[in-house]
Amino acid sequence: MSTATSTPAPLAATTTRGSLLEITWTDPVTGRRGYVVIDTLVRGLASGGLRLRQGCTLEEVRGLAQGMTRKEALVYDPDDVYVPLGGGKGGIDVDPADPQAPEVLRRFLAAVLPVVREQWNTGEDFGLRQETLDKAAAEVGLASTVEAVFATLDDADAARQRLAQAFSVTIGGISLGDLVGGYGVAQACLATAERLGIPATSATAVVQGFGSIGGAASRYLVENGVRVVAVADRVGLIRNDAGLDVETLLAARDGLGVIDRSALGPDDVTGDRDDWLAVACDLLVPAAMSYVIDEAAASRIQARVVVEGANMPTLPDAEATLAARGIAVVPDFLANVMTNAWWWWIVFGDIEPTAESSYAKIDAVMRRLVETVAADSTASGRTLRESALALSATNAAAVTERVGITG
Repeated sequence: MSTATSTPAPLAATTTRGSLLEITWTDPVTGRRGYVVIDTLVRGLASGGLRLRQGCTLEEVRGLAQGMTRKEALVYDPDDVYVPLGGGKGGIDVDPADPQAPEVLRRFLAAVLPVVREQWNTGEDFGLRQETLDKAAAEVGLASTVEAVFATLDDADAARQRLAQAFSVTIGGISLGDLVGGYGVAQACLATAERLGIPATSATAVVQGFGSIGGAASRYLVENGVRVVAVADRVGLIRNDAGLDVETLLAARDGLGVIDRSALGPDDVTGDRDDWLAVACDLLVPAAMSYVIDEAAASRIQARVVVEGANMPTLPDAEATLAARGIAVVPDFLANVMTNAWWWWIVFGDIEPTAESSYAKIDAVMRRLVETVAADSTASGRTLRESALALSATNAAAVTERVGITG
């Protein structure tokens, strides 16, 4: 395992400096590589998930860690007990469906255990379910994957109990913890559609990815009257222009978000995995892998707006192409911020461990963020991403003023 460090820096929304800490690990059994990047620390702590993806790279994890710095700062509210943490991320170059993946995960956690215990608070991300991560953590002696935060609390036992209660809540057979992120993405879609003058009851959506984010986003879009006309998983596209039966599809998916095709309705049609890009819709929600919208893909998109449910799905040149075509992009660190924020609102006691309290907070914060960012974009002529970055930087400065520069 090798590490490289640079001079500590305050929480910031820019990417012009180096990371505080970068770890590259090589699995002694399979040769697979794993990575941890701590982009920023606030009060000695960073937050960000761990992903399993074949082909995952250090550069990818570095970008994800920078995104976590922005997410943490973006939701800052001086009235909350929760004060944003720094940004960090982890990734392992392994297919989550590989039978060896659980043991690779366990060995990775064992190798980076000091960082997890002291600084990096992590959770599920692409290709990794929280229950799988919790099992691996327990095997290496961790009571949870957010022990670093618990160590700073006056009443850690109460915080643990709140988090356990929140994860015990199920809605329609799905854990609340697996719903809040996608619920937030759906609210970002709805608030953006409203600003564009698109009534929810006449809006259409296409969702790429049907895991915790894509599945939940689809559920809550439908609940608000949006027609989800297509979803894509790793097998391919499922489309029905009259609207898919999302609840049936949710019940038919496996742990990796792959839908059992025997559950499809008589009017559902299938297509290739990349066909989601060209389906005409109002709201296009990439909610799975990074880097899926390049310039070629951007030229195929027939949507009014792209709402990034996944981390880093749109490449910069592609976003410029979309902007030139009049297609706005709601950036990932705004649209999919709610999984991370929800964890900390529960831990710090800003909300009750219930669906009602969770959804009310998400509704209020997401609407405030979308409206603030959209208003600035309209007034300044900046893109939504540029306006969101500016808001994140402003909040980061406020956090630094409140808690001081820590590293």
